[in-house]
Amino acid sequence: MKLRDIAHSRTGDKGNTSNVSLIAYDPNDYGVLCDYVTAERVKHLFDGIVNGEVTRYELPEIAALNFVMTEALGGGVTRSLAIDAHGKSLSSALLNMELPDDVSSTSNG
Repeated sequence: MKLRDIAHSRTGDKGNTSNVSLIAYDPNDYGVLCDYVTAERVKHLFDGIVNGEVTRYELPEIAALNFVMTEALGGGVTRSLAIDAHGKSLSSALLNMELPDDVSSTSNG
């Protein structure tokens, strides 16, 4: 199962820092997000893209996680020649993360 099966995402940026939110479609799947989408896994997923720290913030009231990633945008929007200077594709990459086979979600059974 892909993360996109149980959650959606949105990105933002400020300078050379990107933030990626991950929101469960069904609040009952929030525990799956907390268990499997760790700061370490996100850092590993973006190895070579995110050169700084990845900090995870938990927002249980809205069944969401927010990841703040420093040194993530090649110097920042105004200083980078990268095609995706704002990091908008990072949300799609995160949603492509594979979850373990034994994970069951509320929305997928």
